[in-house]
Amino acid sequence: MSVLTQQQKNLFWTQGYLVIENSVDKYLLQDMQDDFQTWVEQSRSHKQAYGTTIDNRARFDLAPGHTAHKPELRRINAPVEVSEAYYNAMSNSKMTDCVADLIGPNVKLHHSKINSKLPGGNTQVKWHQDFPFTPHSNDDLITALLMIDDVTLDNGPLEVVPGSHKGNIHSLWQNGIFTGAIDNELSEKCRSESITCTGKAGSVCLMHTRLLHGSKPNTCDRARTLFINVYSAEDAIPYSANPIPSIHEGLVVRGVKTGNVRSIKYQLELPEKPKTASFFDQQELR
Repeated sequence: MSVLTQQQKNLFWTQGYLVIENSVDKYLLQDMQDDFQTWVEQSRSHKQAYGTTIDNRARFDLAPGHTAHKPELRRINAPVEVSEAYYNAMSNSKMTDCVADLIGPNVKLHHSKINSKLPGGNTQVKWHQDFPFTPHSNDDLITALLMIDDVTLDNGPLEVVPGSHKGNIHSLWQNGIFTGAIDNELSEKCRSESITCTGKAGSVCLMHTRLLHGSKPNTCDRARTLFINVYSAEDAIPYSANPIPSIHEGLVVRGVKTGNVRSIKYQLELPEKPKTASFFDQQELR
């Protein structure tokens, strides 16, 4: 049964994004908020990134300036591995149903993370598209950004360029250096054409993988925390290593596993295999 109206589906495919309120129930949202606050409190006893994921990177990443008095927990890699609440939201919520309405019926998880801009955080995300980070055989991929906190105009909201998912795929490499961002000239154009995505906690912004987007720093005293899941159609096959490997990578969350592969033609500049981990370490914080 579809949860999105035809008008909402049309808006997504026209604009490249769609904000849906109440995408998880209030009890699950409270559990997710509680889990995150527990992690923030735990981070006070650490001076550097800690915890371990399946590829031996730190699960909990701390921003420069993190202290016990002023914690700066800015990222959690694959939270679905360590939280039942986050796993349930990823796998079986209205958010999941919305994704299936757009790229289903068969949908699988690619990766998940939490990105947080705590009060006064200076994190600014440069303009980019997600697809060059996670190229697949086709572009039926959606980045679902679930708002754990209210997202307002002053706490570092997502900015997008409507309709840009229909345009070119832009390189994240500038002058032979991986920057994780498009070039400066195009970035200025994006800023002039962008709109801001805000919403109450529990809302989700569904974003096409080719949509140009970025975000500004958090300039207020309220946190902006996003639970980010990248989903793909089941017949979309990854062309590169997963930036955040997980035991749940490839989990079919809606429909069935068919083993089919669907390819489309597109132009994408893929870098050579990086000699260090920096290519994946520079994943965007949004």
